[in-house]
Amino acid sequence: MASWLEAYSPRTFSELALEASQIDTIQHVALQANPPHLLISGPSGTGKTATWRLIVRQVLGPSWRSTVHVLQAKDLARTAGAMAAFENFLRPGGKNSSDTLASRTSLDAFDSTFSKIEDGDTAPAGHESERASGQEAHISRIIVIEDADYLGHKRQPLLRRMMESTSQTSRFIFTAQTPSRLIDALRSRTQHIRLSSIPRKTIQKRLEQICKRAGVESTRGILGDIAHVSEGNLRKAIFTTEMLSLRNLLNDRTNLQKLLKATSTSDVQIMLEEALRGRVIDWRWVKEGVKNVRQLKGAMGIYDKIINSQSLEAEDVVEQAHQVLTSGRLNLEESTLTAALQAIAGCDMRLRRSSQGRIQIEHMLFDIANINPA
Repeated sequence: MASWLEAYSPRTFSELALEASQIDTIQHVALQANPPHLLISGPSGTGKTATWRLIVRQVLGPSWRSTVHVLQAKDLARTAGAMAAFENFLRPGGKNSSDTLASRTSLDAFDSTFSKIEDGDTAPAGHESERASGQEAHISRIIVIEDADYLGHKRQPLLRRMMESTSQTSRFIFTAQTPSRLIDALRSRTQHIRLSSIPRKTIQKRLEQICKRAGVESTRGILGDIAHVSEGNLRKAIFTTEMLSLRNLLNDRTNLQKLLKATSTSDVQIMLEEALRGRVIDWRWVKEGVKNVRQLKGAMGIYDKIINSQSLEAEDVVEQAHQVLTSGRLNLEESTLTAALQAIAGCDMRLRRSSQGRIQIEHMLFDIANINPA
């Protein structure tokens, strides 16, 4: 059974949970005979993936899945031999081959009869795009780089050269939360579409529509609560609602409070407090049954507990740590707060280049512990 995120994803531009002006811009780009390379940026859960999927469906037609190639840069950054894997993606024929993914064409670009429209598959704009006439080459292939801000500065120049020389019938679409991490040479060659956080009322309305389509009943007020705690992240709101629905927990608003308590930032706050006290690594003897066992306590012990109990990644812990500090819960002096935020920022950057999340978190916690050494 498909998740709600897939089953109830937008099928037309008008269904995007965006402002009317943004939808008009997106539709206008998709309907151009010669669409530009695109950079779609915005916070998590604002519809970046849904947007590029509708655009490629409109540009390429019903057979778009066969000529769309997606690379998740965040996953690439955590693998050994990332540069070689990146080059293999862009040059399927080998590093020294003149054949590139962007230079390949598709028969669908020249004869629409090769594509068959499935039942229920409609063009996002309400009609298929008209093929340009004459000698102008049609766009036949789209290369999508998701979370392109994780590419790093070594891999981005390869894309720039490919966009310049071999993309006559191909287009690139980049998504990013922090577009400033892309080099100027890439940003200057793309049309930038910025998506903003989705308003709470818009999220609530979308949740009501999804619940109605899914035949799910909810108690009054709980969908508004979910929209509120999602903080502009529609994906998070839909996922939370589906999870509560599967467990028949949408009938009581307190169930959402219990869920939030189980995944709250309280443990992360305690972890930071331990680090500020200088207790990053703290081994203690604990009695288990008839034996005394040595257990890791302190900030790293709490980190291990968070990872195991809440199934979070190191990046999630960093994000929650930032949330704890910026919310003022620890009541720190300005100099201490600034130094702690710098330690978190440094950890965030290292995580983008490392596959060893625990090591980077430990590094961050020691940096915090050394802010005010005893």
